[in-house]
Amino acid sequence: MTNSSLFCPVYRDLEPFTYFFYLVFLVGIIGSCFATWAFLQKTTNPRCVSIYLINLLTADFLLTLALPVKIIVDLGVAPWKLRIFHCQVTACLIYINMYLSIIFLAFVSIDRCLQLIHSSKIYRIQEPGFAKMISTVVWLMVLLIMVPNMLIPIEDIEEKASVGCMEFKKEFGRNWHLLTNFLCVAIFLNFSAIILISNFLAIRQLYRNKDNENYPNVKRALVNILLVTTGYIICFVPYHAVRIPYTLSQTEVISDCPTRISLFKAKEATLLLAVSNLCFDPILYYHLSKAFRLKVSETFASSKETKTQKGKTRCGNGVENIEFFHLTPSSLSIP
Repeated sequence: MTNSSLFCPVYRDLEPFTYFFYLVFLVGIIGSCFATWAFLQKTTNPRCVSIYLINLLTADFLLTLALPVKIIVDLGVAPWKLRIFHCQVTACLIYINMYLSIIFLAFVSIDRCLQLIHSSKIYRIQEPGFAKMISTVVWLMVLLIMVPNMLIPIEDIEEKASVGCMEFKKEFGRNWHLLTNFLCVAIFLNFSAIILISNFLAIRQLYRNKDNENYPNVKRALVNILLVTTGYIICFVPYHAVRIPYTLSQTEVISDCPTRISLFKAKEATLLLAVSNLCFDPILYYHLSKAFRLKVSETFASSKETKTQKGKTRCGNGVENIEFFHLTPSSLSIP
């Protein structure tokens, strides 16, 4: 690292962020544990949406393992070896969760869109077997990109109070880190396009049924899609707007100290938004999973509210109800 790294206090004053990360961790771990319990109650063969959601839930647990370590490190009370472990392992787990979440949300959006637009057909992506296969491929792809950051040998540097993870990396590690960031931004752009296009097509299909006698249900479905889309944009877009310039500051392409400090603070703030998907996902499970929805109703709602949730989903075989909207294709006159 150059002299600008030695005298620029980039990695300081992180304590205010830790309180928000701690809040996200508490809410997220409660929601994830409840979702796990709900999914375990389902004894029938899982539909494809449930398969994608279970993979999303697994990724969320990786994040809940990583956040406590990040909090301890950012508070400045972590021992030196734990700080090294964070840079090598838990920081990577955060990014593994982020991109798995983005990809599986894209598959969920595609499935939801196909159910609305082509309710009488079953496409390959809607088959449970294909969902399991593509989920395996996604995990392998993301791990192939991320795991080398954990395994590449690091520098043995002198222990000090303030240190950034990039300072542990050798030249090859820094180059791989740079490549990883650009690959991840490409993943974000491509799968964000899928999510936004799928949701737009679903909204357009629902809007065509605005004069239907089931308009209150149509309106609720529209609001749900808009909330999901808005939540996705808030969680992931700000972080990726900051990520490229921040990466350039890590590799000394941007060497101005005040700029580097500002970019680091912006990265931490937007990373907080990104990991807040841990709190957002249980809401998604509620709207997409009948098993989760029923367990929430049984636990917190009245018996009347529980009865309103009883409906079937179609994904892979048979014509059933669309879980996310609590509507049937026929009730919306969807061709």
